[in-house]
Amino acid sequence: MAIGYLTVQARTANESIPLANVQVRILDDQGNTVYVLTTDESGETQTVPLETLDKRFSQNPYYTGIPYVSYNVLAQAAGFNWIHVTDIPIYDEETALLPLSMIPMQESQRTPLQAELPIGGPAVATDEPHRQEGPEQTVPLNGQMPGSIPKEQTGTTSNSRVLRQVVIPNPITVHLGSPSSTATNVQVSFPDYVKNVASSEIYATWPEASLRANIYAIITFALNRVYTEWYRNRGYGFDITNSTAYDQAFVYGRPVYSSISRIVDEIFNQYVRRQGQLAPYFTSFCNGTTATCDGLSQWGTVTLANQGLSPIQILRSYYPKDIEIVQTDVVANVPSSYPGTPLRVGSTGLDVQTIQTYLGRIRKNYPAIPAITDPPGSFQESTRAAVTKFQSVFNLVPDGIVGKSTWYKISHLYTAVARLAELDSEGNTLGIGTIPPSSVLRQGSRGQDVITLQYLLDVISKYYPGIPAPVQDGIFGSGTLQSVTAFQRTMGLEPDGAVGPATWDALYRTYQGIGQNVPSPDPGTPSPEPAPGPAPNPEPGTITYTVQPGDSLWLIAQRYNTTVEAIKRLNGLTGDLLTIGQVLKIPATQTPGYVEYIVRAGDTLWTLARRYGTTVEAIVALNGLTGDLLTIGQVLKIPDAQSTGYRQYTVQPGDSLWQIARRYGTTVSVLMSLNGLTSDALSVGQVLRIPV
Repeated sequence: MAIGYLTVQARTANESIPLANVQVRILDDQGNTVYVLTTDESGETQTVPLETLDKRFSQNPYYTGIPYVSYNVLAQAAGFNWIHVTDIPIYDEETALLPLSMIPMQESQRTPLQAELPIGGPAVATDEPHRQEGPEQTVPLNGQMPGSIPKEQTGTTSNSRVLRQVVIPNPITVHLGSPSSTATNVQVSFPDYVKNVASSEIYATWPEASLRANIYAIITFALNRVYTEWYRNRGYGFDITNSTAYDQAFVYGRPVYSSISRIVDEIFNQYVRRQGQLAPYFTSFCNGTTATCDGLSQWGTVTLANQGLSPIQILRSYYPKDIEIVQTDVVANVPSSYPGTPLRVGSTGLDVQTIQTYLGRIRKNYPAIPAITDPPGSFQESTRAAVTKFQSVFNLVPDGIVGKSTWYKISHLYTAVARLAELDSEGNTLGIGTIPPSSVLRQGSRGQDVITLQYLLDVISKYYPGIPAPVQDGIFGSGTLQSVTAFQRTMGLEPDGAVGPATWDALYRTYQGIGQNVPSPDPGTPSPEPAPGPAPNPEPGTITYTVQPGDSLWLIAQRYNTTVEAIKRLNGLTGDLLTIGQVLKIPATQTPGYVEYIVRAGDTLWTLARRYGTTVEAIVALNGLTGDLLTIGQVLKIPDAQSTGYRQYTVQPGDSLWQIARRYGTTVSVLMSLNGLTSDALSVGQVLRIPV
């Protein structure tokens, strides 16, 4: 058997917030667990090898079987809904990167929902032909429109308009269905869109020249849709669909592959046009085996690449001979344009200072990125180290050089994290409370309640990809209406666009759930992982507890055999709202040696053991269990670290004894003595005793 690889990334808020300690199970097609992984502080699992088929099968157009092995992934995190991704293709010698966009649970939601994301093979393997409509625009290089363009030439009506320049849309809005369907729209960055489409259309194992030719066609097709405003001219609120009957394949949640990702990062702003014209050429394509067309043959590109043709030669085999590949440096919605020259050690100036500033802000959310200590505007070793780590975290070539792809990724992420911080500030200014307004709002409404509505939708849109953010202007216009109806559909409400009691309630439950369950970025040094169990040295007659995602006063009271009133009185609380990381005093009513825990949806013995610094075996023995099956509401005794004098810790990728000792306020020599170690070498999965 051949070997492929899989890495999983769990993040939320458009990648702005990485989620550590997400349990990721990788299962085979029979449902057997192959790996149980945990995400690190950057929200990423280790890369694991998986058996698959030799890549020659996916390079042969006549092979009738499935040329890869599929796997499934189940992701579970406290305070977040689960994600179950099925039928993930793993290719020989390719690393599949699976992005998981985790959705926070709503306030008072006791059971996580589970999103099912079926992936499947690429479109080139199906019998469904592409029926792409829309001949190329013919616009001179000066950008001036002719007086009249025949409909049969443009594919649009005579009063349709096109943009004056070719712009990389950032983000691009994709409709997940046919144009007239009520399917969801999602917004993704343009490079991520291209990577997804290429991974959804063709095999990542194809020759380099074939991959590049297909990716040029994919980029150009999308830019043609944007440039001609093909759908927006027809009154739609999106740029392109994911229906191969109209456009090109895009599968929300699909993994992207290393060979495709590397090429897209290099050429995402390059496109095909005819000489003397500005417009992106209409690069239609089909698979070339079960379906043929006037455009590019996807399988045919493999044959031509194997014959030694270059990407442009392959493209000219299917499109006019006068086509050329050009570049646009106009990218929408970025705070600073790429300077045109890569930044590296020795570079100086304002562009370097800009990148240093952006990375400094991103580091608050991604503490694995090292601090920059170089003088502002001077690209030295600490800047290189920060750039290299950023590239590693975001799957760019980790060369420490800020080229085009790195510049735009840093800019994109900076914009996202800075906007989240702005929203936090706006929420404090607006004084968003716990009780929704009593007004009923609809299109045409104005005033403070509309501003509150728009703010809530703006926050929620960062965590729910299918909900667009409205402009916060206090006017309930068409943009706010679109956002409201998308929210209502997402929540299973009647999408009537009117904001009454049911919609207000859903908005507040969703907003409060985000506040309760999403970890706040640490603006300083990374803090140690909080222990959800009792903390050391509590006041006499009490234990202390650190609030975790998904907690409520009722759940904590049940867990520790006390009452909500007792906890509120002991902590001077006047309401029921808790924040993640908040430390509570709990009346010490537990039997010495253990705490009691009520099983919740998503709990497993493994996650409970890790959460409470113990082992599965210890929980099984204390409770007299004969198997690992748990039921919701079951009461478990969990060994209390205070009674043993130590907690247990499972070694994670990248750990060292020095890091663990520093994290838990002890020393390397104490750890070695307590665990009987004769060297400082550790192995992933090793269980260590940590002094309380």
